[in-house]
Amino acid sequence: MNKILWVDDEIDLLKPHVMFLTAKGYDVATCNNGYDAVEMLSTEAYDLVILDEMMPGMTGLETLPLIKSAHPSLPVIMVTKSEEENIMDKAIGSKIADYIIKPVNPNQVLLSIKKNLHSEQLVTEQTTADYRSEFGRIAAQQQTASTFTEWCALYRKLVGWEIELSSSSDKSIREVLSYQKNEANQEFSKFVRRNYYDWINRRLPDDQIPVMSHTLMRRRIFADVDEAQHTTLLLIDNMRYDQWRVLEPMLRSYYDILTDDFYCAILPTATQYARNALFAGLMPLAIDKLMPDKWLNDNEDGGKNMYEEEFLKRLIAQSGKRYKLSFDKLVRPESGRKLLENMSRVYDADLSVIVYNFLDILSHARTETDIIRDLTDDEAAFRSLTRSWFEHSELFTLLKLLAEHGHRLIITSDHGTIRVDNPVRVTGDKETSANLRYKTGRNLAYNARDVYEVTRPEDVQLPSGRLTSSYIFAYNRDFLVYNNDANRYIRYYKNTFQHGGISMEEMIVPYVVLNPKKR
Repeated sequence: MNKILWVDDEIDLLKPHVMFLTAKGYDVATCNNGYDAVEMLSTEAYDLVILDEMMPGMTGLETLPLIKSAHPSLPVIMVTKSEEENIMDKAIGSKIADYIIKPVNPNQVLLSIKKNLHSEQLVTEQTTADYRSEFGRIAAQQQTASTFTEWCALYRKLVGWEIELSSSSDKSIREVLSYQKNEANQEFSKFVRRNYYDWINRRLPDDQIPVMSHTLMRRRIFADVDEAQHTTLLLIDNMRYDQWRVLEPMLRSYYDILTDDFYCAILPTATQYARNALFAGLMPLAIDKLMPDKWLNDNEDGGKNMYEEEFLKRLIAQSGKRYKLSFDKLVRPESGRKLLENMSRVYDADLSVIVYNFLDILSHARTETDIIRDLTDDEAAFRSLTRSWFEHSELFTLLKLLAEHGHRLIITSDHGTIRVDNPVRVTGDKETSANLRYKTGRNLAYNARDVYEVTRPEDVQLPSGRLTSSYIFAYNRDFLVYNNDANRYIRYYKNTFQHGGISMEEMIVPYVVLNPKKR
């Protein structure tokens, strides 16, 4: 039962109001002056104070700072006869929770109490009820989705509910949503399996082929750059749509959102493949054929993303663009600090590209570091850590500076990531790639029903290190483990965030265009 202290020099006249609140389940204590109120608060805990602004002796405005000094988080509702602006400014400046103008209506008081004591509970209850009514429509939508655009709309809806329900105390409703999202991912995997070959080989009408990693520059980014005098492309490695959703509110004070859309990452949804394809405007097989000295297969030693700036310059020239380009890849915090000290070349560029690797590092740290794993136990915690990082990062400072200098901002990623929990056993030789969401190599043995298999890599424009190499991709929340020492791998990697395979989280990548607010 919530305890309320009502302070008013005419409290005897308010007994019907007190009785009304008592009947609604509140424990209401009363006093008729500020001195007694401060004393009562020092000896007993209350959940909320209703405080009259005009009282003899010590006024409500004089009592308020004493209450807030001793109990800074205690909500105080001010009751006043006056609507004078300076009085309200003083009360609001002292951090009142709400104010009510006399004569007091009991329902008005009840509404204010509910707003301050039960808003989270009421919102949660309403959100839960709303999702229950939406459940059937989402189920029907996932059965009928037949285009990438329709799957994007469904994914947007599921992520929205995931964020809305993340604070719900109703564990069962979160489990229902998790089950529904898992089911949607199973259907999405089938959708990709049916269509991926046709997308890559352009065997469908253009309006049925999504914008993909290797077509993103030509079909989206260059057009957005051409519209603005200065544009910055921020590619946050490993960023999922739900993570963008928690970053978005922090940017709204500085930018207006022009486009909030998606594109489709190629397979494998891994940096080596998807990001090289994005900057080169080519599928990996074409990169390997045209620039063999700049492509390394999975089993070859060396950096797999060493030539992104070179790829982009080549693509810009081939597309007939004359952009003044700035390109930065930020892997460590000190890289961000150095860039902040040398922003002039970014401001002057027609197109500045910033690749930020923090979320990829965070995903790997979660796998390898117990304390990070404990801090990011589920998607909601991972989103929270993402938001906390961004709020205090050099990247946020950098984006605010770009807004001040009038830069259009494009935010996207090369692929997303998914939390895996279902092991699928595979065998292969010692040269088989180590990734948990896809494997490439010779002599792979697996159950074909468990994976998307590509026995001829050139069919989906992927390079083959050897003539007999093939690729397999994990679905949904599966991860691929070798039969040798499988139990140890399962214990280590279960419930970690991985990428490289087929899921909405990995393949449906946010693409957001923002314009700086006019100052």
